[in-house]
Amino acid sequence: MAWFHKPDTDAGAPALIVEGLDVHYGRAHALQGVSLALERGVLGIVGRNGMGKTTLCNAITGLVPASGSVRLFGQEVLGLAPHQITRRGIAYVPQGRRVWPSLSVEETLRLVAPKRRDIERVYAMFPRLAERRANGGAQLSGGEQQMLAIGRALLLQPRLLVMDEPTEGLAPTIVEQVAQALRQLAADGEISVLLIEQNLGVALEVAGRIGVMVNGRIAQTMTAAELQADRALQERLLGVRSGGAHEEPDEAPPPAPTAAADEPVQVFTVRRAHGDGGPSLDDLAPRTVRGVNRWNAADTTAPLADIAREPVAPSPSPTPAAAKPAPAPASAQVFDFPVAASSGRAAYVAGTFDTKARELFFLRQCLDKLGLRVVTVDLATSGKPSPASVHPREVARHHPQGESAVFCGDRGRAVAAMALAFEHYIGTRRDLGGIISAGGSGGTSLATPAMRALPIGCPKVMVSTMASGDTRPYVGPSDICMMYSVTDVQGIHRISEKVLANAAHALAGMIAHPPPESGTTRPAVGLTMFGVTTPCVQAVTKRLEDEVDCLVFHATGVGGQSMEKLVDSGLLAGVIDVSTTEIADEIGGGVLSAGPTRLDAFARHALPYVGSCGALDMVNFGAWETVPERLRGRRLYRHNPTVTLMRTTADECRAIGEFLVAKLNAMRGPVRFLIPEGGVSAIDRPGQPFHDPEADRALFAAIEQGFRSGPDRRLTRLPLHVNDDAFADALVAAWHEVSQPTKVRHAPHR
Repeated sequence: MAWFHKPDTDAGAPALIVEGLDVHYGRAHALQGVSLALERGVLGIVGRNGMGKTTLCNAITGLVPASGSVRLFGQEVLGLAPHQITRRGIAYVPQGRRVWPSLSVEETLRLVAPKRRDIERVYAMFPRLAERRANGGAQLSGGEQQMLAIGRALLLQPRLLVMDEPTEGLAPTIVEQVAQALRQLAADGEISVLLIEQNLGVALEVAGRIGVMVNGRIAQTMTAAELQADRALQERLLGVRSGGAHEEPDEAPPPAPTAAADEPVQVFTVRRAHGDGGPSLDDLAPRTVRGVNRWNAADTTAPLADIAREPVAPSPSPTPAAAKPAPAPASAQVFDFPVAASSGRAAYVAGTFDTKARELFFLRQCLDKLGLRVVTVDLATSGKPSPASVHPREVARHHPQGESAVFCGDRGRAVAAMALAFEHYIGTRRDLGGIISAGGSGGTSLATPAMRALPIGCPKVMVSTMASGDTRPYVGPSDICMMYSVTDVQGIHRISEKVLANAAHALAGMIAHPPPESGTTRPAVGLTMFGVTTPCVQAVTKRLEDEVDCLVFHATGVGGQSMEKLVDSGLLAGVIDVSTTEIADEIGGGVLSAGPTRLDAFARHALPYVGSCGALDMVNFGAWETVPERLRGRRLYRHNPTVTLMRTTADECRAIGEFLVAKLNAMRGPVRFLIPEGGVSAIDRPGQPFHDPEADRALFAAIEQGFRSGPDRRLTRLPLHVNDDAFADALVAAWHEVSQPTKVRHAPHR
């Protein structure tokens, strides 16, 4: 996307020249003769915390006094006021976003946009902002705030964009979206970018050249390819180790008196089935048995491997005093000792203990006092010593590619890999009674994928700073209970004590007092409904209410996902999928898509499936003004003030039919699919706004031509409208056909 810019004073001059830049904070010499040059494109500045990167940004943008020289396309800007520097063509995306909490997205952008069409260009670059245009800054997620901060800066029509840690604290999926925006700016070539980034992977991917900052100076400048290829240089300048430790300790601890200086360090991780049984809140000593009290004091570049061992008898002692480790090989080894037999269900407390240990141990202490057995699980990727019951490396070994995929030296990839490893780890726990975690966007994105993978009904609590914004990326179709932390999850004080204690008591109540099993013996059946198919679904449920427990899901994207989550959890005996409209949004680009995996649950589980084409004539958008400009000429219908419907064309219907029939053919259970030839929604019949026989014929033909029939797989075309009583009768009859031989398949509630 091209952006309008002020004409360059000297088109041949470098975008930015910094020479001899010095900044003092009192007696502290923060920047020491910094010099750098950016011809065009993207220059990345990387370095560990406290090296002066943010001070460099503030000096260039005039926010702190400095001496030296800063030239923008040949013009000196050092010494000008910040607003004058902005007018010359430097825009700043500060660390922490700094959006106005009380202004909506639209209001924020209108404050700086020269023209209305420029705001639409921001929305085109970040479609998520268009969806959230009426939301205040405080209602946005961290990723959405970052998109808004970038869009706000672009509307200033800069020639140079200064970005300070744009991916800090963001979930991996949002990091990729921000990185894509940076790649797009770099590809356009009209804006040069000075990128301050601690996520080395993002910097190497986006920037052409990299400057490494050490102690207030630019220690070295090289191409991104050179730095990426030189692991030794990364470790020496950035503290990035191939074994996954992102930072070296300032001072290595002395070796234990019992170990010689050259003796390899032995590390034993104890799996405590009974919980910690260990320190008080203030005693954060590691809960691992070690030769030296630092797991990373040994060579972390070598892979860690389990060794063969004989089963160890359960012991009531919290530490296996009689267990003697085998002689350690040259690299650190991890040993699992099942210390005590599991008794009852445990509360799992998960999070990053390198930064949130005090808060997480407070949760553990609350649960301990309530009489629950507690297991603490460390999800940190920093490589620091762990005080938790379950060491990060024990979790990491559950990653499909092993722990090296987690401790890879890149923070962004490490977080995504640890989230996947934790999801696999949690799936192996047989004593899990419930799970709780606490954190910001990073901690939330680490813990919630595992929570979503657990069955519906298993207690899950997430205390998060993200619980007040858009929680769909974290909760999805699961029953995660998210509690807003009010303050940041940082420290124990009068507010955090109440919030964390309430969360712990909520989890304890769910674990200790599970709801009684439903008294009904009727199998549970899922049905999908949309406003324009309501008469059909109501008629079906009325006819079946004495036979089955009807669970109706609103087909708004998350509705279809929720139904299929129950299928995966073994809580449904089958479905009557009247309203497959979410597929139309997936194909047509609407806002109510359930994603490309809609219907995949029935390829995993051989459940009876009855389906139809309900509401496949429409694609959903928000209020009228949210419909993309390129679609304004299409057949649109104002369903209500906040919902606008777009009629699907014959080509779109053909694509929808092909998508749908491919999913039907992959289903493992008995299938009946009914086509209502008289119309697929309340507004798809003669005289109604979406009546389009040609488009409907294209949909029906695509399904019929691709459908694979069989002894227990049938497609039926009926000369009826979807909301006719006779069509509801046909759906009920189809359900009776597929469910009669499978009533014994109904899975009990877990």
